Amino acid sequence: MKAFEVNRMFEKFGREISIKRYDGWSSAIFHGFIQPLRYKNKIYLDGVYTVIGFDNQGKYLYIGPAEHDLTALDSSSGYIYADGAKYTIDRAEKVYCGKSPVYIWAIIREVVEVD
Repeated sequence: MKAFEVNRMFEKFGREISIKRYDGWSSAIFHGFIQPLRYKNKIYLDGVYTVIGFDNQGKYLYIGPAEHDLTALDSSSGYIYADGAKYTIDRAEKVYCGKSPVYIWAIIREVVEVD
């Protein structure tokens, strides 16, 4: 599978996402997937259902286009913004096909802001 094929899936099925840095920079809107992380055996003991599914302790899986590289972004430099929510990045990695990155996956956490 090549990056352009994966990107077509993001565009067709993904949600609108942008990357924002605390210095004021913001990416253009692009599409990717954000979904709650689930227990391996699919048994949920705690948590709540959200607009995008079951929230297990606030951690989510992000899968997005390789050209939006989250591997250099951490919680002190910026965040992901989607559907009115902020998500910090706990860990991100590039996934390759041969020598070319195809997509980025990340473990992200929703930021709950207190007034």
